[in-house]
Amino acid sequence: MVDVRKDFKGRSFLAIKDFTKEEFFALIDFAAELKAAKKAGVPHRYCEGKSIALLFEKPSTRTRCAFAVSAVDLGAHPEYLGASEIQLGKKESVEDTAKVLGRMFDGIEFRGFSQKAVEQLAEFSGVPVWNGLTDQWHPTQMLADFLTVKENFGRLEGITFTYCGDGRNNMANSLLVSGAKAGMNIRIAAPESLHPEPWVIELAENIAAQEGGGSVLVTADESEAVADADVIYTDVWVSMGEEDKFAERIELLTPYQVNAELMAKTGKNNTIFLHCLPAFHDIETIYGKDVNAKFGLDCMEVTDEVFRSSASKVFDEAENRLHTIKAVIAATLGEF
Repeated sequence: MVDVRKDFKGRSFLAIKDFTKEEFFALIDFAAELKAAKKAGVPHRYCEGKSIALLFEKPSTRTRCAFAVSAVDLGAHPEYLGASEIQLGKKESVEDTAKVLGRMFDGIEFRGFSQKAVEQLAEFSGVPVWNGLTDQWHPTQMLADFLTVKENFGRLEGITFTYCGDGRNNMANSLLVSGAKAGMNIRIAAPESLHPEPWVIELAENIAAQEGGGSVLVTADESEAVADADVIYTDVWVSMGEEDKFAERIELLTPYQVNAELMAKTGKNNTIFLHCLPAFHDIETIYGKDVNAKFGLDCMEVTDEVFRSSASKVFDEAENRLHTIKAVIAATLGEF
């Protein structure tokens, strides 16, 4: 049996594939425990006096706020270092940066581009390192997503979970592998040119067969993918650094838009909708207005109707970033 207060001590959190199914579930359950404690006003300062470095090559509202509030709730001090304040691979190697920060901080969060960078931070810093997002994986988002699923269905095993959209990004990779590990029927609906890389599919299939117990499906047929789905998930069609690809992605991904018609194809009345945010569901943003002016669209990956519907649990999911990130920090760094 996994003891979350002992078995994670000093470990880094870089990708869900690095943890057993039992460890993955234990972190989710610990997050639920910490969420209940916060709601009840019960102190849980397990990291009293610790200092945490927050390294952000890529900006994020939810990741930054969740790590900062989690640290304070746990009694730790967070220090934010943005893209202009760190020199990873520019004036200083990742190895040298890791060795410096490891002597000053008790833990390090990294949100950026390279998976290799976060792995080097973990290798050379000597302290726990937490992956807040790389181009390959987004493990902290997985904990929040799956806590939200468990809150709605009471379980993870046997859930049919469908992701619609760009199947090559960090979210599709992470959902495919994490869903397989959780024993879900995990499905990716994407055009063939945007399917996950073969090694990611093979990894997920092996995990499902050896550990998870669910199934893996990658298809270009969105109707097949969403049939009987308990969860429909999507993400932005254009990721950070790909802003020149709007026209191409709109053409490819419009058939995979999450709208009322797609939701109805599940054949269920209790299917929930999730999105890691931010979402382009209206034109109340600069990006939204720009896309509307250039392409005549008033939404992209999800319609406003679905986003604001009772099926949408996106803001519960966003809140759960706090509780699940807190669980990771406390489990790897805390004193109980």
